[in-house]
Amino acid sequence: MGLGKLLRRAGLADVVYPGHEDLPEVPVGTPDLDWMPVVARRNLVVLTRDKRVRTRPAELRAYWEHGIRSVWIGAKQDLGPRQQVELFLQHEKRLQREITQRGPGPRALAMNPSGVRPLNLRSPGS
Repeated sequence: MGLGKLLRRAGLADVVYPGHEDLPEVPVGTPDLDWMPVVARRNLVVLTRDKRVRTRPAELRAYWEHGIRSVWIGAKQDLGPRQQVELFLQHEKRLQREITQRGPGPRALAMNPSGVRPLNLRSPGS
């Protein structure tokens, strides 16, 4: 949630996060399986540090059922919120291009200091 607030402060008006007034269906603390269909209905892209959200069986099924699109932010060492904002802003244009070119989900991308790359989303049960 800190990243979303910092991105809004950096001028990205289309960023919402749990507890944001423009996303009332997702209060702070909403479980993954509850916010995932909301994000998909609204055609939003999830920005996360939780790489496992796309590999847990129930969440993986939700990725496929709802066509979730996400970007995992990571590096060899944990990045603080300000470092994540800098990284996002550095790769924002590339992310937008990738998301547009790849179309509807399910999709997962990884963003790190060296760039943006697709992540493999295995189908549920495989």
